[in-house]
Amino acid sequence: MAYDEHLAERIRIVLGSVDAVTERKMFGGIAFMVHGNMACGVIGDELMVRVGPERHDDAMSEPHVRVMDFTNRPIRGMVYVGVPAIASDPDLERWVSLGISFARSLPPK
Repeated sequence: MAYDEHLAERIRIVLGSVDAVTERKMFGGIAFMVHGNMACGVIGDELMVRVGPERHDDAMSEPHVRVMDFTNRPIRGMVYVGVPAIASDPDLERWVSLGISFARSLPPK
């Protein structure tokens, strides 16, 4: 499955000043890691965000957000954010920041 290169580039811009960011192909898309922990990524044309179990319910209450179910099993703490919810740069920055925050809360790998 191809992923939205334009969205990936927009994420790279948001992550530009973040330390220890790497990219890894996974889930048929691309994931952005912070200190070795996945923060967010792109699957198809959607943003994938690792919000963590504590923020999962809050994230799910937002429009255009659904649980990540890549293996047909829901993954608590991971969500897909649809195109309408990330159309503006500030909206994308907010979602990517949630992923960065969770990744930074974990021990570096």
